[in-house]
Parts: sequence; structure tokens; C-alpha cells
Amino acid sequence: MSQSAPEQIIPSRSQEVPLPALARHLVLYDGDCSFCTFQMKLLTWLDWFHCLRLAPISDPEAVQYARGVTPDALFEAMHVVVRDGAIHRGARCIRFVSLRLPLLIPVGLLLWIPGVILIAEWVYKHVSRNRHLLSRWFGCKDACTLLPSRRSHGSSLDRTPSP
Repeated sequence: MSQSAPEQIIPSRSQEVPLPALARHLVLYDGDCSFCTFQMKLLTWLDWFHCLRLAPISDPEAVQYARGVTPDALFEAMHVVVRDGAIHRGARCIRFVSLRLPLLIPVGLLLWIPGVILIAEWVYKHVSRNRHLLSRWFGCKDACTLLPSRRSHGSSLDRTPSP
């Protein structure tokens, strides 16, 4: 009798390979937009408890975590992938992130008042559509250099160790 080799499971294209769990909430943003980059630089200074991991949508490893989100949708709005896999976009992303940064908690609480999120989504949509124009108008290219970069803690995506 011959022993057969152990069966090797190779995932098909239709099967999704499970990704390692995130240690921190993953915020995806347009890294080619200086307005967006400035906002993310600001978030690094406000993230006192290091609960966020910021990654541009040009990072293919990070974008894997945004399953079911089209590339166009990623360009339209900032997204946060929560550690449990839930995804929030636009104003709801801002609300989620704000509640985790002490200085922005009042903003997050304001966005929970009934009806305010609908107004915030409308404003976000218009700001997002015009963010490249806003970058030029505010001169963000030069203004962004005023805020020094803050070192981010951890490795690439700060995944929790696999069991």
C-alpha cells in the first residue's frame, strides 16, 4: 500500500482567502490627494491611543481588507475597516474615527444626533468631489508641510498574531 501525500487545499478564485485580523482600525484614503494626506497627518497627531492604522488606497495589501468595496468607491470617500470587518465610509467613517480620538469626540457625538449624519453625508459628498480643487485653493501642498510627520507605531498593517 502506498501512502498518499497529504491533501493540499488550494483556494479557487471564487473562494476568498481569509486575511489576518487587524490589530487596529484601518483607515483608507486617497494618497494622491494632498488635502486627504493633510487630514491623515492630522489624525496621526490626534490618535493618542494608537487605535488607527492609516493606509493609502494605493497600498494593495491594505485594500484587500476592504472586501466588497469597488476601487471607484474607495476613491470617492475615506473608508475605515473596523477590526471586526465592518466598513464605514464618508461621514460615517468620520463619526466612527472621531469617537476614538479624544479631541474629536464632540464631533463624533454631534454626528449621532438624529438627522445630522444625513447633512454630514451631503457635505462630505461635495467636499470629496471637490477635494483636489480644495487642495489647490487652500494651497494645501505647501500648508501640508507645516505639520511635521509623526512616527507611526508598528509594522505594515499591525495584524494580530495568528493563533
